[in-house]
Amino acid sequence: MILFQYNCTMRRHQKKKVSTRDYRRTTCRMCASSKLYPFLSLGSMPIPNGFLEKSDLKKEELHYPLKVCVCESCWLVQLTHTIPAEIMFKNYLYVPSVSKTMVDHFQKMAADIISTMNPRKNDLVIDIGSNDGTLLSFFKKKHLNVLGIDPAENLAKESNKRGIKTIPGYFNEDMAVMVREKYGLAKVITATNVVAHIDDLHSVMKGIKKLLHPVGLFVMEAPYLIDLLDNNEFDTIYHEHLSYISIRPLMKLFEKYNLKIVDIKKQSVHGGTVRIFTAHVDSEYKIHPRVEKFVSEENLKKLHLRSTYDEFARRVKVIRRDLLHFLKRIKKEGRSIIGYGASAKGNVLTNYCNISTDILDYIVDSTPYKQEKYTPGTHIPIYSETEVITNTADYALLLSWNFAKEIIEKNKEFRERGGQFIITIPYLKII
Repeated sequence: MILFQYNCTMRRHQKKKVSTRDYRRTTCRMCASSKLYPFLSLGSMPIPNGFLEKSDLKKEELHYPLKVCVCESCWLVQLTHTIPAEIMFKNYLYVPSVSKTMVDHFQKMAADIISTMNPRKNDLVIDIGSNDGTLLSFFKKKHLNVLGIDPAENLAKESNKRGIKTIPGYFNEDMAVMVREKYGLAKVITATNVVAHIDDLHSVMKGIKKLLHPVGLFVMEAPYLIDLLDNNEFDTIYHEHLSYISIRPLMKLFEKYNLKIVDIKKQSVHGGTVRIFTAHVDSEYKIHPRVEKFVSEENLKKLHLRSTYDEFARRVKVIRRDLLHFLKRIKKEGRSIIGYGASAKGNVLTNYCNISTDILDYIVDSTPYKQEKYTPGTHIPIYSETEVITNTADYALLLSWNFAKEIIEKNKEFRERGGQFIITIPYLKII
């Protein structure tokens, strides 16, 4: 393994920038304060999951500002611009069922929730942002009634075909009232990697409050801000992720709606995730000591100081510089490089660093929906993972580093013939 201290620019394709005035927020989405401190700009880039057909390549692409700030009143980290959800989620191409890592994670998550509250047969479990229904499938196997809610029409259709009842639409207070009237109160409401995607947090909280059974649990998961900062995970900053979750701001939000955080468990997926258990404030659930430990850790990490975020921004710029320096050097030596994982993270990295087909020959991905398409902004072709086995590329830039272990294990042949993986997060290394 070769380790580097740290070190991206290249040509972009035709694009149309949206004005920085469009979609700009002037107040915090959580507390409405106007004290927003911007600390990092990744430039303008297309929607990271906006994969293209070949016929789209000559068309103009919209590029939206991607900047992040922190509210100096409640200390929620959030994007400065909010792209309408209708643009981002109508046809969504990320599905967890193609990743063994995520399937295993959701199976364990369902088991954890069931062991925590011991629901009865046919109790209702609702998943907000249910995607292809993978998480709900594990509750269904335990004889619980399940209902998914997801705005992506393509995924809702597929979930219904699989026998996971799914409503296409956005979860808010109105949706909660409709669901309650038709299906009743939910003993469990889950939301994995969803809360951070939501602009109107207050409508969602009102909906959860109305839909959650008096002894029910709302269980959410989100990438954790401390991990993002500590591990330089700047590529998890993109238009879908409107907020970057830490515990102190969330506690204030839940308290406003008479909800309480009763437990928090750290998870390893997505580069560091928190699983947060929330209940009605007057329920019998006791608050686990872990909650206070998380709050104390956030104080120690100085999440309430500008300097913490300024230092993160500085490190991001160094990564950008050093990665491109390395890629250009090995390209000049005549080495071939492909990308592995047509992920939103990867699209942020390649667009921010201006890495296109003059560096990467193509990208491989396990998701059938993405294959034979092209990456947004950089227009790199996407093929099946089997290309890694049959191709003689020297290097594979790992664009889905959060699945590094799984990807490397299933590509032993690539490494045995001399192929090497380039990993950029948390630091540049060659495996």
